[in-house]
Amino acid sequence: MAENLKDEQKAKSIFGSVEAVQDAFARQNYIADRPLALTVMLAAQLNKPILLEGEAGVGKTDVAKVVARALNSELVRLQCYEGLDAQSTIYEWNYAKQILAIRMAEAGKQEGALEHTIFSEEFLLPRPLLRAIRHRGGGPATLLIDEVDRADEEFEAFLLEVLSDYQVTVPELGTFVATHPPFVVLTSNRTRELNDALKRRCLYLWIDYPPASKEREIVVRKVPGISDQLAQQICDLM
Repeated sequence: MAENLKDEQKAKSIFGSVEAVQDAFARQNYIADRPLALTVMLAAQLNKPILLEGEAGVGKTDVAKVVARALNSELVRLQCYEGLDAQSTIYEWNYAKQILAIRMAEAGKQEGALEHTIFSEEFLLPRPLLRAIRHRGGGPATLLIDEVDRADEEFEAFLLEVLSDYQVTVPELGTFVATHPPFVVLTSNRTRELNDALKRRCLYLWIDYPPASKEREIVVRKVPGISDQLAQQICDLM
């Protein structure tokens, strides 16, 4: 219990203030303006997900990657797409291994307890949501739910429970509850309007294209040694 409490305090201490967030992001070569830093700080303090919307290429996905590096935690990525269903984001069974176990049991005439055996942890293949919730590392995992606007509205409804209680259910094994909730970042390119219920469960931030001054600073950071003149020309062109 004491170890879990210590793990939960990790994000709160690293992201304890707006300036601390900006410093942590700067060490990862990401320039965080005050609105983004404030959103990350509040997410860490309140254990709430972040929903980032904006045009493609403005750095939404990188926020989750930088958070994971700053917290030294595992980055678990769920890439959304049309037709994505809830179960495929939680778990699958290793069917090939199950069939092999059935064949071996039949050969050894041990069919009796087979049902309990093949639906056990040994045959479970965790998918992103279950991996993030069952994470047992030195602190919370960072869960990136990327381009959630590409998924169907039914999947959004399923996410409401996950983001409220940080738990998922595997019918054969029971309900798994996060010992320390993951740091969740959702991104959207706004190809469609998201459900209001999902937005209410998140801290929302719109990320716009950077102004020329910030664009230049990004170029200088990402391309060490670039001349000032070339960096300025690139930013003027963009």
